[in-house]
Amino acid sequence: MTVINGIDEETLIQRFINGDQTAFELLFRFYYPGLVIFVSQIISDHDEAEEIVHDFFVNVWSARKNIQRSSSLKSYFFVSVKNRAFNYLKKEQIKEKTLGKLKELVENDFLFQPDLFVESELQQQIVKAMEKLPARTREIFVMNRFNGISNDEIAAQLELSKRTVETQISNALKILREELKEYRFLMLLL
Repeated sequence: MTVINGIDEETLIQRFINGDQTAFELLFRFYYPGLVIFVSQIISDHDEAEEIVHDFFVNVWSARKNIQRSSSLKSYFFVSVKNRAFNYLKKEQIKEKTLGKLKELVENDFLFQPDLFVESELQQQIVKAMEKLPARTREIFVMNRFNGISNDEIAAQLELSKRTVETQISNALKILREELKEYRFLMLLL
């Protein structure tokens, strides 16, 4: 028979079941360190082990009326915290699996790509900046940069000198650089 602080455990158990907080505290102080070490060996996390054992004791106090009278609580305590430790590991495993799937989704799904939003924002700013170009400058710039038409061909199609086409493209670039200066670094990345 185990004796705790000069009182046999069976007497402490009876007092504990009847709501004696001192008896509960004596049982807690006697078993807590060993239970924490035991759980720590199962889950390899001392802080979490303390939390598991602490929660166990809170529940034991709340359900003390349901505890069957016996001469020792040792096996009940150790089996109970062992089961809680296994439940913790199971939850952690599920959490890890879920986080792994979420991480994979975020890394591989097109909708979670940050570049998509950066590109989208940049594209909106480019459209706004293009709207600020004079109509003729915009037309020449679009023909050259978006349609891939050479300066000579543009000059011939629009019946302009090659020098005028070059000047219009240069003006467009100046305006766009100014309008998009906040995005200059991003444009280099994209």
